[in-house]
Amino acid sequence: MNFLTRLKILPRWIIATLDSFILFYCALFGYLVRFNFELVLIEQNDAFAGSFIFMVGGLLVMQNTRSYEGIVRHTGFRDGANIFKTVLINFILFLSLNFFHGNFLNDRFLLPTSVLIIASLSSLFMLIFYRLLVKELFVYLKNGILVKELKNGIIFGAGEAGIIAQEAIKRDSKILFNTVAFLDDDPKKEGKNIDGKRIYKGLGDLEKLVTQFGITELIIAVRDLSVQRKNEVIDECLRLKISVSIVPPVDQWINGGLTAGAIREVKIEDLLSREQIILDNPRIHQDLLGKVILVTGAAGSIGSELCRQISHYEPRLLIMFDIAESALYDVEQEFKENHSDCPIKIVLGDVRNKKKIKEVFKAYKPQVVFHAAAYKHVPMMENYPEEAIQSNILGTKILADISVLAKVDKFVFVSTDKAVNPTNVMGASKRAAEMYVQALNEYLERNHKSYHTKFITTRFGNVLGSNGSVIPLFKKQIMHGGPITVTHPEITRYFMTIPEACQLVLEAGIMGEGGEIYIFDMGEPVKILDLAYKMIKLSGKKVGEDIDVVFSGLREGEKLYEELLNDFETVKITHHPKIKIAQVLPSSYHKIDGQIELFIELVTKNSENELVSHLKVIVPEFISNSSRFEVLDRLN
Repeated sequence: MNFLTRLKILPRWIIATLDSFILFYCALFGYLVRFNFELVLIEQNDAFAGSFIFMVGGLLVMQNTRSYEGIVRHTGFRDGANIFKTVLINFILFLSLNFFHGNFLNDRFLLPTSVLIIASLSSLFMLIFYRLLVKELFVYLKNGILVKELKNGIIFGAGEAGIIAQEAIKRDSKILFNTVAFLDDDPKKEGKNIDGKRIYKGLGDLEKLVTQFGITELIIAVRDLSVQRKNEVIDECLRLKISVSIVPPVDQWINGGLTAGAIREVKIEDLLSREQIILDNPRIHQDLLGKVILVTGAAGSIGSELCRQISHYEPRLLIMFDIAESALYDVEQEFKENHSDCPIKIVLGDVRNKKKIKEVFKAYKPQVVFHAAAYKHVPMMENYPEEAIQSNILGTKILADISVLAKVDKFVFVSTDKAVNPTNVMGASKRAAEMYVQALNEYLERNHKSYHTKFITTRFGNVLGSNGSVIPLFKKQIMHGGPITVTHPEITRYFMTIPEACQLVLEAGIMGEGGEIYIFDMGEPVKILDLAYKMIKLSGKKVGEDIDVVFSGLREGEKLYEELLNDFETVKITHHPKIKIAQVLPSSYHKIDGQIELFIELVTKNSENELVSHLKVIVPEFISNSSRFEVLDRLN
């Protein structure tokens, strides 16, 4: 295999020389056929001189068509078309020269017409044939002589993506993959062949093929494979101890073509228990175009993705506000490199700092606010409830109040499903913040009907790959050889991707008329233990042998099952079947405003029990779980 990887691409002059020899000998062959291999007649008709002229003419045409620039072992349809173009132009050129030479200079043609036809047809055949021969020889060397080094594999998908994947694998000498068969769910393709490889239906024959050919690899190459079917394929591969890779979506292919290096291992993100939700609302562009937009928490996983998506809608200015210095710097550098056409302003600050917030609004006058800044880690906030209250509640109140005074058009608040029937301080603090912005919106609608800031809330579950989520933690634990820690064997969570979450936030900002809480239909919840098992298997490890799974017990404030609605909420449908509006009765503005103001006094007392007790008054459904604050529920 080392020999193949050291093979160099032949210089263009060598390809041109080979093509020249073929042109010469094809013309000579034309003379031989035309004159029935009679050497005397061939000599009388200056066969060598005519063949040389035909070769020179071909070389001149090749200078124009550049047919010798293609990499021979990667010959494809376009290369063949270019060779056909070269031969055709050369044929027309010599027909013209024959006409001119025979009628004006001499009574003889440069090349007899029959010789020209035979030479052109044979050269077309030979120029293409030798390229394809080299291409197949290269594949044979890779798949035949060196078969012991290759891994036998199957491509799932016998459509266009599967064929392109097979071609990409054949072209790349570094890919040690020998395709022995194709699988496809289409019964019409069963029994047919692609590139000499038989197509089998579905997964029924996979186990037999594994035994027969020693299959160790499978590549999923289907453009629109459902998540359910993808899970079935991957589960069967994991059962048979086959490594699984996947062809990425077409829009991720380089220059419209697939490279073997783009075929990647299956990620856990590919295995969502539902189809990914895609939103494409042209109104988003209309509403954000030319506006000043403020994103708080801009350095976080949600905030930074929000900024990336907003940058495509041509805002007049995008203000990125965050307290995390290093992370904010990283986002700034990313935008300078990848989104340089979007005007940005980086602001380092804390949403709890009223003076700083006022300065930002006075200096830049934002028209739309996306409030993603928050403390989100459940156990951490259970240990430091005063921080959750100050940031998630008081910080939101400061930002909301100043937005009203600054006449902001829309204020989109990013909440969490942990705010539903909360069992921890973090979730309860987000629910209190939801209640405040809803109450404020209702108060403004009633008392300032002509114009007021519209407050909209979005609520979603765990975000795959976000800071502090379970996926990066499991990956890190697997990398270090385990064990993977799961808090409880029955714990489940809803999951969504970061782009999905940010699309929801943007969509809500456009759809919202004020006071709504938008939620996603997130399908079925995912069992974390199943997630851990699948991640271990996808990494090529064995559960219990290479990586252990241990149960650490529920963390403070953690509950087994997350919910999207509480016991008093109902949903209303929207224009999108996957987006719902939670119907929640707003609180009295004056009441909740006074209750939240009381936190300022309680924070100075430095009594966490008083803070959490007051939070339970504001959010009566807040019942602590696996927490030292459970005693407060018993006292009430």
